[in-house]
Amino acid sequence: MIKDVKLVALLPRMDDRGYLIEILRASDEHFTKFGQVYLVGDMVKGTIRAFHKHKVLWDWFFISHGTAKFALADDRKDSSTYKEINTFVISDRKPQLLVVPPGIYHGWMSLEDDTQMVSTASEVYNRENPDEE
Repeated sequence: MIKDVKLVALLPRMDDRGYLIEILRASDEHFTKFGQVYLVGDMVKGTIRAFHKHKVLWDWFFISHGTAKFALADDRKDSSTYKEINTFVISDRKPQLLVVPPGIYHGWMSLEDDTQMVSTASEVYNRENPDEE
């Protein structure tokens, strides 16, 4: 696996009311800083949102509905996994959190209609000067 990328299994807590999944906590070892949270919905299976990397921003991705395939490529020349590529299929039926550090190209494709992703970012998105390449 690409250095510093993590796929974290999440534990649904269930009772007679339903379920609760803790996606990301400030006390998690893979948490760095809070910037913003946003929800992305892909209405049609096969929609692709890709590929970019960040210089500073960390991403934490969670599929809240449906299924998605993520592709990551390490572009950090000083990394022991430079040029390594990983793919992950993440689904609401097996809750997981994908941790993507800066310097990793990443993108995803919905594998089901109406796939929804909750994304937490370590930085606030700057529309005038986005941290994207």
